[in-house]
This record gives sequence, structure tokens and C-alpha cells, in this order.
Amino acid sequence: MRAVVQRVWQASVRVEGRVVGHIGRGLLVLLGVASIDTVADADWVAEKLLGLRVFPGVGGEFDASVSDIDGAILVVSQFTLYGDVRKGRRPSFTDAAGSEQADALYQRVQARIAAQGIAVQSGCFGAHMHVHLVNDGPVTLCIESAPRGQAAATGQ
Repeated sequence: MRAVVQRVWQASVRVEGRVVGHIGRGLLVLLGVASIDTVADADWVAEKLLGLRVFPGVGGEFDASVSDIDGAILVVSQFTLYGDVRKGRRPSFTDAAGSEQADALYQRVQARIAAQGIAVQSGCFGAHMHVHLVNDGPVTLCIESAPRGQAAATGQ
């Protein structure tokens, strides 16, 4: 699983001109699911997002998590994170999960975040979306779930 995470002052997603998800201060997460991803990957990514210390806190610039600042998370599905452009000029998406598997794991990440009491919003899976954000910092991180079998075993 891959996620591009941006610390934001605000972010929103529109589908056909209508706002379907909106947050104030928090994290915008563009989430891609690979065909080999499992529930363990989804759980690991959700826990990583919840614990990321990327907000200013008492101890410094990267001292507080989204829960520490009472922030929110906007999760947007993005299969293009698995676009392979090493060969040719048109991306290949053979490593991306099919829509049924990807949607289930995308929903799982959101549910795990919400279960921890964090406000979570989302885009519309499979829709053409317009994502608007005000990046804070800017702070942008890339997260990738651990190689097969290591995420659950190491807790990292």
C-alpha cells in the first residue's frame, strides 16, 4: 500500500462540482492499493497515519500527531500511485489492486482511523475527483507498507 501524506490547513474533494469530503487542519492522504496488499497492510497504514508526528507541538516542529492537535484525515483513493512508467510513455497499472479489493482495503483504512476517534472524510472511490488543499509547511511524506509479512510481525 502506498500513501502520499500532506499536512494541510484544509482540504476538500469535489465530484461533479459537489463537495463530498472536507477537513480543516489535518492530513490529506492519497492512498493506492497494490494487488498484493492485505488487511494487515491496511491496518499498518492506518496506525502509521494515526501516529505520525508531523505537527508542531510543545517539543518542536514535528512533535504532535493528528490526534494531538484534534485534527482530521481526508483519505482519497488513487490507483495511479501504482502506475509504472519505467517502460514506454504510458503508465502501466498492473500492480494496482482490482476495484473490489482496493475499495475494501480503502474502506478498512478509514474505518480503523475512525475507530480511534479521529474525524475521517473521503473522496468517492473510482470517481473523477478534484482535490483542493492548502498544504501546511509544506510537509509531504510518502509511506509504503512493509514488505510482505513484515508489517504485522515488526509493528513498524
